[in-house]
Amino acid sequence: MMMGASEVISRLQGKTLVTAESCTGGGIGAALTAVPGASNVYKGGIISYCNAVKRDALGVPQELLEKCGAVSAPVAEAMAQGARKALKGDVAVSVTGLAGPTGDDFGNPVGTVYIGYADSKLCIARHFLFEGDRESIRTAAIAEALRLVLEYAEKADTV
Repeated sequence: MMMGASEVISRLQGKTLVTAESCTGGGIGAALTAVPGASNVYKGGIISYCNAVKRDALGVPQELLEKCGAVSAPVAEAMAQGARKALKGDVAVSVTGLAGPTGDDFGNPVGTVYIGYADSKLCIARHFLFEGDRESIRTAAIAEALRLVLEYAEKADTV
């Protein structure tokens, strides 16, 4: 069980959490569902590995994908907001990034990850540059996504 997942489940009791994942491919959902009692908080997630799913399932505007690229703060924010809306969650976390083997056409190197967070009052994205191989980048992104949810869950009731 990943560190942070059990804390997220216990701190969000009474609220619901949803996810939108790209480069982590469902890893956040897997970490959360490994926790006994996760179904009290975690509703589910959308794995939006390609832009068409980001657009069609999460409502990320095509223009945003074309202008900023899938691996960007605006897209991470739109993914989190889209997951919140599509899955009717109180809190959403999203991850979009490059785990390798190559960077993207927007100049982002391997290891670039944006993690988004959205609740009823706040929508933000944070930029990370992780090092290592594909699996270590994905694992670090999952851990940071859980940490971001915990950070905002601790603030005054933001949902």
